[in-house]
Amino acid sequence: MFDRLLSLLRAPAPGATEIPQADARHALGALLVRVAKADGVYLFQEIEEIDHLLASLYDLNVVEAARMRAECEKLEAAMPKTEDLAHILSDTVTRTERDALVQALWQVADADGRRDDTEAQVVMIATRTFGMTLDEATALRR
Repeated sequence: MFDRLLSLLRAPAPGATEIPQADARHALGALLVRVAKADGVYLFQEIEEIDHLLASLYDLNVVEAARMRAECEKLEAAMPKTEDLAHILSDTVTRTERDALVQALWQVADADGRRDDTEAQVVMIATRTFGMTLDEATALRR
């Protein structure tokens, strides 16, 4: 009986968000979350922008986008290197898609109305992994 009680305590809470498979969709979401959290403040405007981008990119409704973001938050926390997240994407997307992804990263970085160097650094790490130059990445911010 004691073992059963311990197993119940160790079990994840019902409805808890599991860490998703590190596919391209979730890697992008995790990168968006990483950019938003880079300055140490995860603001509502950034969360809203992430949800909007996920819904738009993957044809999700509001609830599905929020659920996906929650999964991406778990993946972001589990993968310490930004390069690892970006590498998952760089192997699966075309050049045109990468440009759109970098624009999405900039949209999240700029969602709170402030330009922060730590957020820009995360975007730059991702773009280097994508094989883009600093000039190409900066041009996509405009």
